[in-house]
Amino acid sequence: MSEFQNYNGPIIDVWANWWDNNFFKQYPRLGELYERLGIQGRMNLSSENLVQEAKKAKITKIILSATVCDEAQVTNAKVYEMAKKASDLISPCASVDPRKGMESIRQLRYAVNDLGCIAVKFLPFLYGLPPNHASFFPLYAECVELNVPALILTGHTAVNLSNETGRPGSLDDIALYFPELVIVAGHAGYPWSEELVALSWKHQNLYIDTSGHYPKFFPEPVLRFLKGHGRDKVLFGTGYPMMDYEKITQAVFDLNLKPEILEKFLFKNASKIWPNILV
Repeated sequence: MSEFQNYNGPIIDVWANWWDNNFFKQYPRLGELYERLGIQGRMNLSSENLVQEAKKAKITKIILSATVCDEAQVTNAKVYEMAKKASDLISPCASVDPRKGMESIRQLRYAVNDLGCIAVKFLPFLYGLPPNHASFFPLYAECVELNVPALILTGHTAVNLSNETGRPGSLDDIALYFPELVIVAGHAGYPWSEELVALSWKHQNLYIDTSGHYPKFFPEPVLRFLKGHGRDKVLFGTGYPMMDYEKITQAVFDLNLKPEILEKFLFKNASKIWPNILV
């Protein structure tokens, strides 16, 4: 039997999106990306597909995110409803538009206090603003008060939009201004992964997740960090629905990580951030 088949421990996916066919119609730029990657079939997945794929891949918990911007909406209420139907598998993650000022702060409070969201995800390219723009700062302060992490997309956008919003250097400002804020940098910062690794080493509150990459394509600086002095700072994430759950989880075991590092990567590091996530 393979290592994957023998594995019976938890697996936490810290970076998944609920993007159904309706969302891709609202935001065609992402649909164009999926077509370019030859994965347009993953634009029509149902909630049943999500649950089936996750169970087949031995995923224990999914932090499933809403996506809220002017052009497209997967509401916080939608992911809350999905989490309620599959509470053993799904934990909801909020999304708010930082350009909306006080409205976004009220939405964040409601998402956490009333809908049970355990994090908030920011996709800066959707707003045309880098994550160290002043519009985000009141939301980061609110995250600290609500005790929820900020998940921030880093790296190139892959869609026909400026890459500037994804440069990891902007996280330096955020980590310095908000040392109590837990930050998870999504998509491993590619192609600026070396810089992101340096920042994660510098700031105790800055973590990296590997979403958006199959393991054989993990950026080398991040893989080195995971295997070495950053073993406590790197989290498993997928970028679902872009990634096929079974393919990506099986491929993790091809990295030949030491057992203690594998456990940290797949669930222990996430459990430090969300102590009750597996309860």
